[in-house]
Amino acid sequence: MKEGLVYVVGILQFVLETASVICVLIGFVKTVYVGIRSRQEFVINTEVKLTFGRWLAMALEFQLAADILNTTVDPDIEGLIKLFGIALIRTFLNYFLTKEIEMQAKPEEGSGLPSVSAEK
Repeated sequence: MKEGLVYVVGILQFVLETASVICVLIGFVKTVYVGIRSRQEFVINTEVKLTFGRWLAMALEFQLAADILNTTVDPDIEGLIKLFGIALIRTFLNYFLTKEIEMQAKPEEGSGLPSVSAEK
């Protein structure tokens, strides 16, 4: 029975890691497209950073899930310490990436500049 669980977890781990790689690849392609479309040349602006940041955050979630699954079938103390370290680093990365995405997505408040309105 344990061998079956190890086999299923191995497949799920591979699927999650593959999904993570696909997220980074799609994010890269979309980011290049957005960058080129924004000014007919590749320019790194807020929209470009937000596009890639969202895809990276999703990739980090898939990687963390894969690491958790790997530890469930081999729960030795060394593996648990390694998982804790990886989870901590990825959680911090994801937290700060999400904060940056939120800050970039919000319009500049209190900048002293008049807001642009669609009304005429």
